[in-house]
Parts: sequence; C-alpha cells; structure tokens
Amino acid sequence: MARWIAQDTMRVVPISSHKFRCTRLTFIAAAMSAGLFAAAQPAVAKTTLEDEFDAVFATAAAHSEQTDPVPETIAASTAASQDAAAPTPLPVLVPVAAPQAPPPSKPIEAKLAISQFVDVPVAGDAPGTVRYSGRADAYIDIQGSALGLDDSWTFTLRPEFTWGKDSNGVIGLIPNNTALFRGEGAGDFDISASVSKRWKSGTKLTVGKVNVLDLGGKLPVVGSNGHYGFQNLSVALPPSAIIANTLTGALLEVPTDNALYRLWVYDPDSQFERTGFETAFGSGVGFLGSVTVPVKIGGKPGYYALKLSGSTRNDINAGSLPAALIPAPGSSFGNTRGEFAAVFAGYQFLDVYPEAPGKGWGIFGQVYGSLGDPTFLDYSGFVGVSGNPRGRPQDRFGAAVFQYSLTDELVSVLATRLGLEDERGVELFYTVGVADKFEVTANAQLIDSAVAARDTGVLLGMRLNATF
Repeated sequence: MARWIAQDTMRVVPISSHKFRCTRLTFIAAAMSAGLFAAAQPAVAKTTLEDEFDAVFATAAAHSEQTDPVPETIAASTAASQDAAAPTPLPVLVPVAAPQAPPPSKPIEAKLAISQFVDVPVAGDAPGTVRYSGRADAYIDIQGSALGLDDSWTFTLRPEFTWGKDSNGVIGLIPNNTALFRGEGAGDFDISASVSKRWKSGTKLTVGKVNVLDLGGKLPVVGSNGHYGFQNLSVALPPSAIIANTLTGALLEVPTDNALYRLWVYDPDSQFERTGFETAFGSGVGFLGSVTVPVKIGGKPGYYALKLSGSTRNDINAGSLPAALIPAPGSSFGNTRGEFAAVFAGYQFLDVYPEAPGKGWGIFGQVYGSLGDPTFLDYSGFVGVSGNPRGRPQDRFGAAVFQYSLTDELVSVLATRLGLEDERGVELFYTVGVADKFEVTANAQLIDSAVAARDTGVLLGMRLNATF
C-alpha cells in the first residue's frame, strides 16, 4: 500500500552518491556546544513524568475527590504547561493534549525556547551533507488583570522563527525534524494569537489562531514538541492529513472527574503565515471530537484516547503536500466531498521512581485510519517507549517504530510520475540534562522512504536546547 507524505513541506530531493560524514558531525556538534556555553546558559526541557501524569487531567483532578497517584502532580503539571517549549507547524490529528494549567500569578508570563540542530545522512543514497539549523519560540501569556479584566481570561501570543538548512525530505517524505517543518516556499517567521476563557469548572474555550504542536509537548509519556523528545513528525505530532499545523477556529475543553472531552471547529486549511481571515473557511469546515480516559494498570497511571476528525472539503489538501504529490487538474482523485478519520491512542506508565518524584518511564502507541479520498493519508500506526533512566532521572530516552501509507487511489493517480509505497522508520534519542536550563540530545533515524526508488537511509543528528 502507499506510504505517507510529510505535510506542509516535503520535497522530493534528487538522489545522488553518499559519503560518510561522522567526523564533520562531531566537529560541528562540538562547535555548537562551545558557542552555546559562551553565549548563554541553556535549559533542560521542563517536562517531567510528574508533569505528564496529569497532563491530560490536571484540571479535572483539581475538581475531583479521587486520590492522585502523585500528590504534587497538579502543581507540577501547572509549572510544566508554562515551561514546556513548543515547536513547528504541520497537518495532524493530534492525540488529545491536556488543558493548560490555571493562569499564572504574574499578569504577564513570557518564555523563550531556542534549539540548534546539526545532522548528516550516513547511509542510503542521500548526499552526505552536514546541515546546521535552528528554531526559536516565544510563549507570551497576558492575564486578564493586566487589561482590566479578571484572570479567567488569557491572551496568548506565539511568535516563532527558524533559520539554516534542514534535512527534511532528503531521505523520507515525512519530515524528520518537526521543529523545522515548513511548507514549500514558506518563510521563516510566523505568529499565532488567541484568547482563552476558563470557568471555575475547568472548562476552557480558546478562539483565534493556535499552533497545534504546542499541544503535542503536553502528551503523557511521548510528549515531544520539536525542542525536546522525538524529532520525526510521525511520532512528535502524527500527521492526519485533516488537522492542519496551525488552526484558526474555536477549541473547547471540558474536563470531568472521569474523562477529558474536546471539541474543535476550525478552518481546514493551514494558517501558517496567515491571519485566518484571508479565505476564512473557503475550503469548508473542519472538526475534531475526542475523549480521553484515565486508566490505572498495576497502580501506574495511563491515558487512553479516541479521536474523530473530519471536514467538509471536496478537494485534496494541496497546502499540506509537496508539489510532486499533487495530482494534475482533472485527476480522478480529490473530487469526493467530505473526509473522516479516527484515531485510538494510549499512553501508559510502567514505572515511577519514589526517590525521584515525577520521574519514570512508559509505553505509547497510536493507530489511525481514514475513509480516503480526498484525504491523502489512509492509515498509519506507531508504538514506542520513552521516559527517564533511573540512574540519571534528569536525562530522557525514547525509541519508536512507525509506518504511514498514502491513500491507494492517490498512489495510482501518481504512478506514472512517481513510484510510491509505505514509509517505515525507527527513531532513537537520548537527552542529557547538563544544567538547569541546558540539554543535549543525540538522535538517530532509520527510514525506508515512501519514494520507491530511494534506498533505506540513516540520519544522525544532535540538538542543543536552551530555555529562558
């Protein structure tokens, strides 16, 4: 069956000879480390298991009589939601993430996350070019009291900026670096703005332009947002081909004692570098409905979610695909009105460390399926493990395998132009917490590309992250 395509920015890169470049990778990584230490004191990602335990039910737990598995969890999750850095745009069906913690005590909260990347293909037929790039994200929350309102209101600004040359598209079609994911021809700067209202029950309504990837970093166990955790888009923020990377619409969260409910209504087109008003809902209306339920297994917390998404569009989401994967005008694909997809996802902790509150490890997984045309992705799945090693709880590790498939009808339409198949891969990472605000991550990805003519490739990389 056909494989999947990296939304919003994948490009089909010419195949050429490859040379091993580990020496250059080591040299550049060392230079990056020296530069960062000299320039500023970086930051360790603030997401701990304590954060993740109640990431999905922080608000609900606050209003429940049930006993929390880790008493300090709610407070930790509050700090995490404000400290967690966030990365890039792209179309996805995001597993349900947690409602943000209650408003901070300060009228204005600001945070800056900066990551630098270096990577090089070391196997396969991609050129062995060492590439350097980076991303900076600011997170600014203005409480209502700063504007003469009460603090049940929050105004959020999310500017983001990228630089350098990334490796997205040189091996697989799915972007291997979520933080640097951009649409073809897109620029390096964007800003999102939204307003939220939270009621005493914990119910929260957000209206405006929202960066979806910010929610991915709050997911239990897998929590990744480009600045930390997994880097490949297939795991960091699984593509759905229906939910865009940056949304304009209304997002409602309703926490209860037993579950977290979500309902989104939004413009199905990506709003990256747009205000949301240029062609408001010109392609139809998109929606997401989800429910997440907490389950304890062996006394360890777990969270299981069912998500249904769709839209009323009747054409292929061209803004989420590279030009090589867009059918010619008059094609038989992309003429059906309406699309629909379902996701089942699970996040289960297998161990927690009493001597290191909030630390531990667990497993996660997801399966996705759609009705196909006009959705260009028909099924996908992944499974993995992530957490903190007991001997060094300030560190974090992760390993995952994934498989994605393009809709068969689309593959058939493109067969004379490009041979496509399923895309499969493996990602491994290990993060070393060096200082309070600084971490270094080593990353390796093995990818069997959806482009049939490509050889299986291996990409090695390093990431330096600072948070202020």
